[in-house]
Amino acid sequence: MFDIGFSELLVIGVVALIVIGPERLPRVARTAGHLYGRFQRYVSDVKMDINREMHLDELRKMQDELKTSVNSLEQSVHAELKQGAQAVQEVTEQIHEIIEIPHQTTATEVKPEGLPEPVSLSPGALPEVGPLPNPLPQAGEGENVKGDCFDLRDVDSLRELHVNEKKV
Repeated sequence: MFDIGFSELLVIGVVALIVIGPERLPRVARTAGHLYGRFQRYVSDVKMDINREMHLDELRKMQDELKTSVNSLEQSVHAELKQGAQAVQEVTEQIHEIIEIPHQTTATEVKPEGLPEPVSLSPGALPEVGPLPNPLPQAGEGENVKGDCFDLRDVDSLRELHVNEKKV
């Protein structure tokens, strides 16, 4: 910024010592240092703001370029899709004209040969099923049952068996 050498600083210091005096010179130097620090922070903040604005400007330009390229790509894709749909429509019409597709029949009109007739399932047609067996033991049947609860020691032994099976 400024090109000040050691000899210039020495001359400024001697003049300040004579003008200000030795008693007030340290306070003035301290105040000058604080002002210089504030000035440097202000300059660096301004530089960062300018750089940020330049970066945002570049990003906006890139965003605009990207939007225009996406719009042009979208328009070209829509045009190609429209052409493809027209080509498919034309081919479909040509096929219909060549083949002359007859009246389409519905599924109820078509009865393929060799298939059995559908079976109607009425409630009386199903076989009777007896009661299902109860997988839980009743009270007093098993050694692990005490009333309606299982013995917790047996649950722990089942867990150990399960862990041992996983290891094997």
